[in-house]
Amino acid sequence: MKYASFSALLLFLCACSSEEAPHSEERFCLDENFKQKIEFVQPVMQDAAQGIPLTGSVESNPDKVVNFVSLVNGIVSNTYFSLGDKVTRGQVLAELRSTELSSMQAELQTLNSQIRVAENKLKSVRSMFEDGISSQRDLLEAQSELDILKAEKQKVTANLQLYSASREKGVFQIKAPASGIVTAKAIAAGTPISADGDPLFTISDLSDVWVLVNVHAGNVQHIQQGMEVDMRTLSYPGEVFKGKVSAISQVLDAEAKVLKARVVLKNTGFKLKPGMLVDVTASRQSTEQALSIPTAALVFDENQHFVVVYKNDCDLRIQKIEILSENNGTTFISEGLKGDEKIAAKNPLLIYEQVKNF
Repeated sequence: MKYASFSALLLFLCACSSEEAPHSEERFCLDENFKQKIEFVQPVMQDAAQGIPLTGSVESNPDKVVNFVSLVNGIVSNTYFSLGDKVTRGQVLAELRSTELSSMQAELQTLNSQIRVAENKLKSVRSMFEDGISSQRDLLEAQSELDILKAEKQKVTANLQLYSASREKGVFQIKAPASGIVTAKAIAAGTPISADGDPLFTISDLSDVWVLVNVHAGNVQHIQQGMEVDMRTLSYPGEVFKGKVSAISQVLDAEAKVLKARVVLKNTGFKLKPGMLVDVTASRQSTEQALSIPTAALVFDENQHFVVVYKNDCDLRIQKIEILSENNGTTFISEGLKGDEKIAAKNPLLIYEQVKNF
């Protein structure tokens, strides 16, 4: 009986040992803290667009630029502005000492004296005319002499106002002819200037600016008026300035050997400064439709592009894809992805390394 019980036990143990142990497969799973760093999106089917990379620079709108040229000769005695200052129309920017001011002031004093004499003469002639002593011709001559002197005084006074003469300081005041930003300055205290010489300063209204885009020969056929463009600068790396091509030059730039395309932008906050270099991406539309994903979802490894496909927290896989085109942060896929699949669009490299190592 004992022998039978031992035999049965032995057979049971052997049977148990002959069964395969269950195979356990390790998988990478997302925990809650990890998921907070990740975003998942689905591809979107839309018309494919190709981004054409270009370069350009910010320029002032020439229709809103004022170059100030002096109307008189003289020497600058004071300046009250600096390059880059914001000024308003009528603001005094500089003072100019000139011999022409002394001449005009002296002429004005002389005219005032002559006018007083002419007024007294007219009064006397009118009185004699009324008494029948003077003729009407004498009266008309006296009146005409007074009118001529008054006209001369009006002319000199108008010139003094035009040059913004200050009698108290004995200087011509140079006032801002328009509101805007001082984008060029060529004077300082002690600078001699001449009438109709080089501009003393330049004021630009930067409420809207031009971006002149360089279009090389290979892209001329693709750039068209009305095409949408995105622009980025090193000064504002996270900001995209959007605009449209408003005009394309028909003449090749002699120095750069490129055509210039013009984009007019509202310069909110005066962020864009003349002379800034910008990276421009022109959007070339296509009638072909394709799945699109954020460019940030791509992982480039071993000269190939991958995305991380998400099914659930413990079911993630690496998927190789083929790119059709890229445009302004959007990548269009030709193969490797389905429209109902979710992919990691934020920090995909974090998951990619984890999944790859399992």
